[in-house]
Amino acid sequence: MKTVAIIPAGGSGKRVGASIAKQYLLLHALPVLVRTLLVFQKAEVISDIIVVVPGDDVASVRERMVKKYNLAKVAAVVAGGRERQDSVACGLRAVASPCDIVMVHDAVRPFVTEDMIHRVAAAAAGCGAASLGVLAKDTIKETTDDGIVQRTLPRRNLWRTQTPQAFSYDLLLRAHEAAEKDHFYGTDDAALVERIGATVQMIAGSDENMKITTPEDVKMAESFLKAAGCERVCRRNGLGYDSHRFAKDRKLVLGGVDIPFDRGLAGHSDADALLHAVCDALLGMAGAGDIGRHFPDHDPAYKNISSLILLERVGKIVESRGVSIENIDATVVLEKPRLAPYAQAMAANIAAALKIPKTAVNIKAKTNEGMGFTGRGEGVAVWAVSSGAERIADGE
Repeated sequence: MKTVAIIPAGGSGKRVGASIAKQYLLLHALPVLVRTLLVFQKAEVISDIIVVVPGDDVASVRERMVKKYNLAKVAAVVAGGRERQDSVACGLRAVASPCDIVMVHDAVRPFVTEDMIHRVAAAAAGCGAASLGVLAKDTIKETTDDGIVQRTLPRRNLWRTQTPQAFSYDLLLRAHEAAEKDHFYGTDDAALVERIGATVQMIAGSDENMKITTPEDVKMAESFLKAAGCERVCRRNGLGYDSHRFAKDRKLVLGGVDIPFDRGLAGHSDADALLHAVCDALLGMAGAGDIGRHFPDHDPAYKNISSLILLERVGKIVESRGVSIENIDATVVLEKPRLAPYAQAMAANIAAALKIPKTAVNIKAKTNEGMGFTGRGEGVAVWAVSSGAERIADGE
């Protein structure tokens, strides 16, 4: 029996309050999506995996997740649609025939287990359609739109639906084709199957098979991992320093912001001393050398390059080492010009390049009270520190 898992991963992260989509959030140094895929990779019943992501993310997911974590069962990473249902349909079109069972699972349910996957697949093989779920524990009340109770529902046969859901391939394909023809959108794939008259079997899941949707869910997920004792946290810090002298006929660029001034900074790249110091702090935090090792100033490839590009590459180096960035603090020392009006834009540029929250970056500017080379207006000096965490599996 060939069973293909479709993993829709097209969320935006709006409700979780993150700067990146929730499926890419790090849980103990592993992206949520990777944690989910690793379970399906291990499940013997799964033959192939189809991952459905936003179109702009297809290439990066292939390289930075599928290839990096050796997810050999991922047969395709495809672009999704506007709604989750559209994305599942995109995944269905990517399934290579012949196929017996199609399983659909939310990318942001990383605590699914191999046992859950096997039980749902077996049920679908027997009756055509099955869904994981949990019997309601609380009393359920139906209300009007303004909150007035209309009736209390008997909870004995009420289920909170989860994923994975599994279906015979032909049945799910017919259900999606019927929904598309009628412009109908259901809350899950089981609803589409029910709509064409098929029976869906509920299979007992677990409260731990949670869907990460809100900031509270992220905290709960972290608690699950901590309680499991599967990983320990190693705190890491880095220190960076850079200085550049002023030069005529150069733009003054700091933190990726063009600042009006009669001089710029001398250097091989754009000479953004702030970003160079931040890069060194991050590389030091990850134990990955310094900026000169990765981007030598004699290499023509980096001539006049924007340091924001270098910072993005440093962010990927840090990520590849399993270190998450938690905070960056930098102090720029120069007499003129005044930098306070540009500090927020600088912080925003750094946060965007590293895909971290803006609140994780702080920029300060100081004069040197006329002392030293900065005080004499000969150049700029920058100090930067970074903090982060490395999650290490027990036994490493």
